[in-house]
Amino acid sequence: MTDEEWPERRFGWSNMFVAREDDPREAGETPRGELATLVRFLRDYRLTLELKCSGLDAEAMARRSVPPSDLSLLGLVRHLTDVERYWFRRVMDGQDAPALYWTDADPGVDFTGAVAERGAADAAWEAWRAEVGFAERFVEGAPDLDVTGHLDDGPIELRVVPVHMIEEYAKHCGHADLVRERIDGRVGQ
Repeated sequence: MTDEEWPERRFGWSNMFVAREDDPREAGETPRGELATLVRFLRDYRLTLELKCSGLDAEAMARRSVPPSDLSLLGLVRHLTDVERYWFRRVMDGQDAPALYWTDADPGVDFTGAVAERGAADAAWEAWRAEVGFAERFVEGAPDLDVTGHLDDGPIELRVVPVHMIEEYAKHCGHADLVRERIDGRVGQ
């Protein structure tokens, strides 16, 4: 790709996704206590993912970062859907909830199957929102963070899961920053 083909890069507050005073991640009081802190940080990272993808059509959502990578914003949404599903439905709630975007034949289908079709993008967002909604209800309904789920190698306390999810979102929101900049030059906060 030549320099002329790259999107214009504009840094500064004027090119952020939302004005600081309108940033939904700034809403609410400073959290107090372990649960409130975990819930708030995870909520903010989920909102960050939505901000990174805001205003894009299906083609832009499915656009790959750089060859030969299959990384795309749509792939990230699909991947994080299955991460939410695994940890909250399967591990913590004990449901038989197979992955939506993973198969033995193609474990990377969350990314390789992210196609530039409006229906595919809409379905991915719908599935992501459903999994986030389930996770939020599960945490809200838990009596405390000592609630125990089960991994193959033994029990795991609920308190570990939001920490892992924050780690997962932090990593992938960094990827989303780079992919979004590649798409249209926008940079995130």
